[in-house]
Amino acid sequence: MKTITVHASQTYDIFIENGLLDACGTILKQTTKAQKAAIITDDTVEALYGARVRASLEKEGFEVIQFVFPHGELSKCSATLNQIYDFLCENSMTRTDCLVALGGGVVGDITGFAAATFLRGMDFVQIPTTLLAQVDSSVGGKTAIDLPGGKNLVGAFKQPVCVICDPRTLDTLPPEIFSDGMGEVIKYGMIRDAALFDLVAAHTQESISAVLEEVIAACIAIKRDVVEADEFDTGERMILNYGHTLGHAIESYYHYETYSHGSAVAAGMCMMAAKTCDPEVTERLKKCVKAYNLPTEVPADIRALVPLCGKDKKRAASQLRFIVCRVIGRAEIHTMPFDSFSLWMEA
Repeated sequence: MKTITVHASQTYDIFIENGLLDACGTILKQTTKAQKAAIITDDTVEALYGARVRASLEKEGFEVIQFVFPHGELSKCSATLNQIYDFLCENSMTRTDCLVALGGGVVGDITGFAAATFLRGMDFVQIPTTLLAQVDSSVGGKTAIDLPGGKNLVGAFKQPVCVICDPRTLDTLPPEIFSDGMGEVIKYGMIRDAALFDLVAAHTQESISAVLEEVIAACIAIKRDVVEADEFDTGERMILNYGHTLGHAIESYYHYETYSHGSAVAAGMCMMAAKTCDPEVTERLKKCVKAYNLPTEVPADIRALVPLCGKDKKRAASQLRFIVCRVIGRAEIHTMPFDSFSLWMEA
């Protein structure tokens, strides 16, 4: 089993191993004093893994309850969050109990936010079941819900007590959901690790499984390093948003229905590279993105996307902070007046 330790405001371990799902009860018993656990998951994941996780927790003596909501980004909203709060109240959850986020990024984000805010804070564990969640959203303590005005606009920093990654859960992912996660994997290579990018670029969607554990561990290690250096996202951690300024705008423009997060980020990276990189770098990125069945652009007019970039969390007053990778493996944080950014992008 691979273990990566994050030293943030709360120190915790990330465990990576095939088949680890059935040991989640043992791991949780070792990391929390809770006696009652509430599994928060979506309807897709519950059908696949809910019974196994519940059985593992009950085997270790946990009293287990479960809340299930409809899968998809549209559920990451205040209505679902309030339903979770009501569920926790109805089941008399206390600050010494814990939440278990079983699922992808949507489940992890909304469960983490509930854990950060219910009773002013309680323990939670991340059990990510998608590639995107395993390499990115389950690590680092960012939690949030979406608003009609934009993605992830209401949230809190809340570190989990541990993260349990079982790569075998990825075997049940539809190809398009696996591709979604590869968008974030490619991002990690672009911002920090040229060797990781080369490894990913040397494979395709069909062959990457041979090195997947290595890829997951490399991405998590990068995020660990960045989070430890800037837990609360005021400096270096912003590089994790490469492709996201345009990516979030794309998601919002299409009402979170046409492009998944990873697909939008992939397009956002390629569109930003076309503005900032030498053609050789741009083409290498596009080739890699296409190998994982991800888009390199979207049909929306850039003039319609740019105003939505102004709602990005990285905006500070009239300034917009965005990420550029002129060379593979090194990210730069750029700041520009939003009006100038608009003119530059639309040129």
